[in-house]
Amino acid sequence: MISIAVSGTTEVRRRSFANIGFSTTAVVENLMREDDMRARLTLQMLNDDSEIVATETVADLMKVTKRPEDLGLSLSEAKTLLAKLQQVMVATQVESWLSEHRDRDGRRLRSKGSYPVTFHTLFGDVRLKSPRYYLPRVDGANSPATISPLRELIPDHIAPERLYLETRWASLVPYAAAAELLADVLPIDSGANATTVRQHALRTAGRIERELTEERVSFMQDACPHDWMNLPIPDGRIVIGLDGGYIRDRDNRKKNFELIVGRSLPDDGDPRYIGFVQGHDRKPQRRILDHLKKQGVQANQDITFITDGGEEVRSLAEMIAPASEHVLDWFHVTMRITVLRQFAQGLENYDEQAGQDLLEGLRKIKWHLWHGNGYRAREEIAELQFDAEALETGYPNMRKFLTTISEFRSYIASNNASLINYGERYRSGERISSAFVEATVNAVISKRFAKKQQMQWSKVGAHLLLQTRTQTLDGSLRSTFRKWYPGMSNDNHEYRETARAA
Repeated sequence: MISIAVSGTTEVRRRSFANIGFSTTAVVENLMREDDMRARLTLQMLNDDSEIVATETVADLMKVTKRPEDLGLSLSEAKTLLAKLQQVMVATQVESWLSEHRDRDGRRLRSKGSYPVTFHTLFGDVRLKSPRYYLPRVDGANSPATISPLRELIPDHIAPERLYLETRWASLVPYAAAAELLADVLPIDSGANATTVRQHALRTAGRIERELTEERVSFMQDACPHDWMNLPIPDGRIVIGLDGGYIRDRDNRKKNFELIVGRSLPDDGDPRYIGFVQGHDRKPQRRILDHLKKQGVQANQDITFITDGGEEVRSLAEMIAPASEHVLDWFHVTMRITVLRQFAQGLENYDEQAGQDLLEGLRKIKWHLWHGNGYRAREEIAELQFDAEALETGYPNMRKFLTTISEFRSYIASNNASLINYGERYRSGERISSAFVEATVNAVISKRFAKKQQMQWSKVGAHLLLQTRTQTLDGSLRSTFRKWYPGMSNDNHEYRETARAA
């Protein structure tokens, strides 16, 4: 084992100003401002007996204190220091690790030379030599002739911390901006470009995808319904809102494709985001099930799905869990009624009585829907459509009005099972609207995929980026990386604790 210690020494050299002609007081003040400070940072490598086996100067700085910008390390000096420190530490650790893996079955392996590799870290790219060794021949065995042990230690040639930051930043800002941010803050002078960041971020998303379980469409496939009685009492209800948004298709610039995003809000727990490309993900219900299980949802737990009533989104909520219900979002219901009211108000200018009659019919429809009376609402909609078709007026938008009524009638009929007593639920303090999902669409899709960027996307690229962006927004990406790399600690937390102790 090699331990590493960093020590610093500081030398101060005072300048003499006796011949410059300043007064005594002025000389003292200038002496304090014009002091030269030399700082030397030395890296020492120690063995198990705490004996120094190697010493190397990492930085030798000369500081002159004149202005505020002279205090402490500049960004350039810090980058140089960290890059040199990283180079020495990684090279020393790798050499120590390789020395323990040069033997096989008690015999020293014969070298076949080496080849250069680059290890991408947060503090610069470290160039290493990866040795290759001949393996002992085994009669009758189809085994490789050589081995490169360093492939085992760094198979992806990138440090987990750097991969995490690239993935996180790329999910928040464009790939080029993430690369510039890395180069501005960290001592990364090569490899930090938009293409590299994109490749690393999508590689992480691909690993998240591969961890999805086998295809399942319901909790009922996990256990027999008879066993549900033995499950512990669930913590409470969980509400899931699902909605869609559209972004530009790179492969067909005249078309857009749909992204489905959602947010789950448990009564006791942190909210989580979910997202995927509609049509590209062939097993979306599996994704929703995995999403729910990560939040501790059980088969006997009450789940409420709130959607806009679209066929694609509605089908996702079907048969997920035996104790689930699907609620048609009240916001989308009133939005359609508002459009019909605008047509009826326009009709008043051509036939005042007919317009008022239709407005009264719309008021009744809304009242029945608010109280969950789907049967009476459908009757009123049919009567409204019949009265509107019988009108003979010069209203120029009459054809559009009739089409909108017909679409509204079909919309309510197809979502009849999702109509609830909205008034009663609202008075009970329960959710009746997916307004929180509208905010989710804006946070997940618009701010990264559409607004102010005018970007075009492939379905694969958009789907993979959604996996990392949703985890970044709800704070679970760090946990995912710590599951992959158990030794990857929460440095920000440790830094705050160290600073507080100091």
